Amino acid sequence: MVGIIAPYRPSDGARAMTDVFSAEKRSWIMSRVRGTDTKPEVTLRRELWRRGLRFRKSYARLPGRPDIAFTRARVAVFVDGEFWHGHKLSEERMQYMTPYWQQKIARNVARDGRVNAELKDLGWSVLRFGERDVLRRLNQVADEIEEQVRPGTQAFI
Repeated sequence: MVGIIAPYRPSDGARAMTDVFSAEKRSWIMSRVRGTDTKPEVTLRRELWRRGLRFRKSYARLPGRPDIAFTRARVAVFVDGEFWHGHKLSEERMQYMTPYWQQKIARNVARDGRVNAELKDLGWSVLRFGERDVLRRLNQVADEIEEQVRPGTQAFI
């Protein structure tokens, strides 16, 4: 089978996930994964804009290129994909991943930590939200951001 990735067989007996697509098809699929303007990002930006908050998007002048940056308040907001940033991944699920994906996710998590530290050293507050949190708890997430950007404001209940 040309183009099919051979399954990884861990020595501890755990089963690895195999890829059912050819290398070309997998490459095409991965090229369609969006890095910016994802549905959760756009939804959150619309809610923040509706509340009168003004910001920069994908702000390249800061480490980590925050999805949303409030330059005057020095607040950086990241909307992270759960898979890519290791959110809500159980140890069991991680076992089934090939070493490539385990290392990839570990590198992403480490980079997130470095970026957070760099931004804090520059005097910025950092807020990170998972995409599911944004979609399921939009108002609470927007309230949290608004409280950081406009201290002392309370959302109406």
